[in-house]
Amino acid sequence: MNSSEPTSVRILDREYTVGVSPDERDSLMAAARVLDGKMREVRGANRMAAVDRVAVLAALNLAHELQQLRDDSQRRDRELSRTLEDLQRKLDGLLDGHA
Repeated sequence: MNSSEPTSVRILDREYTVGVSPDERDSLMAAARVLDGKMREVRGANRMAAVDRVAVLAALNLAHELQQLRDDSQRRDRELSRTLEDLQRKLDGLLDGHA
């Protein structure tokens, strides 16, 4: 079991320290960069925007993107299952014809 190590990330010019296992550090750093970019996008030129509002809107945008990816994945999984079922029926039909 990996132990958690303190890791500093910068998001919207503020530093945060979070505990993360060494093997997940790179992923955390990448996630922090994505969040920082999304928060900067939401804030835009309005430097006076409340950080909590920017954070909530960035989180909402990221959650929406995640949900779209999940929906797409489920749709692909259903299509793949149908295709595999069709292939299985065809194979069964071919095998039954030669039995």
